[in-house]
Amino acid sequence: MISYIKGLITYKNPAHVIVETGGIGYLIHVSLHTYTQIEKSEQVKLLTHFVVKEDSQTLYGFADDEERGLFRNLISVQGVGTSTARLLLSSMNPEEARAAIVGEDLNAFKQVKGIGPKTARRLIVELKDKLIKEGVAPTTSVTGGGNTTRDEALSALMALGFNKIAVQKALNKVIQGSAPVSGVQDLIKQGLRELS
Repeated sequence: MISYIKGLITYKNPAHVIVETGGIGYLIHVSLHTYTQIEKSEQVKLLTHFVVKEDSQTLYGFADDEERGLFRNLISVQGVGTSTARLLLSSMNPEEARAAIVGEDLNAFKQVKGIGPKTARRLIVELKDKLIKEGVAPTTSVTGGGNTTRDEALSALMALGFNKIAVQKALNKVIQGSAPVSGVQDLIKQGLRELS
């Protein structure tokens, strides 16, 4: 089992990278989430998941253990293969995907190619309890009654008609940004700027 690969990135695009170590270049498939984290790096350490099939051997790379763990949970669900799991992790970050599963948010999966309503329900049924045991609180959903500043801003922006995934991404960008956030109203205003 290959746990991780550390080395020089000799080629990268949003779908895969080539990491050279010990004179060997490893083709590693990545999600957009991982790609954005390593986009400006020359040296990298990617946690990996190695898939061996009769006709192929494929490496999938992840910037952190949270994403790799979620990827492994996703592919354990019947009907969800490695390509679908990678597409899901490219459409939403691990935090958003976990929140959608735990919060039973079927609408969040509508924008993910390859995941229809049946697969979305199967993901929720098979993974919700598992993710809660791993420490994802059910209140991460807006309907779960969370009373944090972020949840209130998320709820307000969704009430204005914005898509939940787009709002989550915008709020994450604001929270991780350098500008201070003084409260719910300020977070909503900055979120609106990101969404426009």
